[in-house]
Amino acid sequence: MFRTLRILIKKEFLQIFRNRSILAIIFVMPVVQLVVLPLAANYEIKDIKMALVDHDKSGFSRELIRKITASGYFKITSYSENYRKAYDEVEKDRADLILEIPNNFEKDLVRENSQKVLLAINAINGTKAGLSASYLGQILQDYNEQIQLKMSPELESTKNSSGLEIIPNFWFNEGYNYRLSLVPGILAFLVTLIGGYLTALNIVSEKETGTIEQINVSPIRKTDFILGKLIPFWLLAMVAFTIGLLVTVFVYGIQMQGSLLLLYAFISVYLITILGMGLLVSVYSETQQQAMFVVFFFMMIFVLMSGLFTPTESMTDWAKYIAYLNPVTYCVDGIRLIILKNSGFTDLLPHFVFITALGTVVITWAILRYRKTN
Repeated sequence: MFRTLRILIKKEFLQIFRNRSILAIIFVMPVVQLVVLPLAANYEIKDIKMALVDHDKSGFSRELIRKITASGYFKITSYSENYRKAYDEVEKDRADLILEIPNNFEKDLVRENSQKVLLAINAINGTKAGLSASYLGQILQDYNEQIQLKMSPELESTKNSSGLEIIPNFWFNEGYNYRLSLVPGILAFLVTLIGGYLTALNIVSEKETGTIEQINVSPIRKTDFILGKLIPFWLLAMVAFTIGLLVTVFVYGIQMQGSLLLLYAFISVYLITILGMGLLVSVYSETQQQAMFVVFFFMMIFVLMSGLFTPTESMTDWAKYIAYLNPVTYCVDGIRLIILKNSGFTDLLPHFVFITALGTVVITWAILRYRKTN
């Protein structure tokens, strides 16, 4: 049995290394995507285009404008005389929001200690609009406190001696660096992509080239055939994961907080499940194009509902059930827990149980579904 399995594994490696495109996918893609994707998927929005309408043109309004531009988030693209012209800039997509400072802004603020400004935001991109409003709201709040202290210096002592002061402490990510959570998640996505795609195309390529007929008439057990397809891609996916992990540590400076042995054990079990799912797709598919479309369909659902970009807790109830049946959800969460939080095996036990159970089901299904009479 082991001699037959060894020959099948050798055959798979020979086929893989003859195909340069597969080698590029395994060894080049993890590096390129881990370098490019975190730069593109940036959770911080800068250079927000602002159309400014300043009717007051006072010292207070100029100070407010200076504070907004000094934040680094906003870029004033136009100074309009009225709201209508500023609105045209938004319609032509040359501005993302409008800030209108009314007449007598400084006078009313000094006399009545109260004034309002108009903020109109283009909300076609809801995420950008929400962050823009949050950024500008914080700037206006700081400016308001600055003006109050300037007009009433005695408030400084009152502020320091009364009330509650909130000092947040961010655990496991003190600098609130989005890459600390994004890069390990992308690493999980790359492992899933490599393992799922390559394995799904494997048996199908045998069908299209006709070599599957030779295997069917040979005295090879189904179990040996499936393992012979599974083990080479498991080893290559582990190599790709190692390359990605080196990029994570040396390019982005993300230090491993947890056990490296536990991380590799977790990825080993996870890859068995993903490779089994790819083999199952390959068994049911008749052409490589069909297999690619099926894998792409499930891959998009897995990634978007894995918590990679948005937390699963913010999803609706029905979406949460899908997310909890998604193996990528457990992979993303598990890698983050090990790398960032130094979690142990006990913390990851539910992840191991689910992934192991799912892997047992899909691999057994693939073995039972494959028939040498196909």
